[in-house]
Amino acid sequence: MSARHRGGEVVGRVDDLAPVEAGAVLFLRMWGRNDRAQEARDLRLMREVDAGSRALETLERICALCAQHGRRPLMRHSLGCNCLGADENFFAQMIGAAADGVREDAMMLATLIVRPDFAPALAALSEEFGLALKTMSGPVTTGERVLH
Repeated sequence: MSARHRGGEVVGRVDDLAPVEAGAVLFLRMWGRNDRAQEARDLRLMREVDAGSRALETLERICALCAQHGRRPLMRHSLGCNCLGADENFFAQMIGAAADGVREDAMMLATLIVRPDFAPALAALSEEFGLALKTMSGPVTTGERVLH
């Protein structure tokens, strides 16, 4: 009997996520890979170079917190995979909620990822990283009407 990894179960598609949430999944997938230079280049596409390097440091802190104090290791799909795993979805929704200022939801999702005593720190870092991703994605506009 093979062990199921519930955190890796497919719950959706990355293409269906909003830009901030999709970015969170992609950067989570890149974390721990050998191509850190590409990750840094992607973050430097942000409007401000300082914001990009701060975002990379924040991502490092988030992932270290998850690795050291996680309830269990986060399951991730491969970088090019369009499937969205359960753990990736929790992570993405936490980052998105925090970026939107919905701190209670971010905190609730953080408790699913790390021990409860570390959830406030994870939620705070999620807000910082989410706002950086929001800066990177920027609004898509047509005339005066904001679409995203």
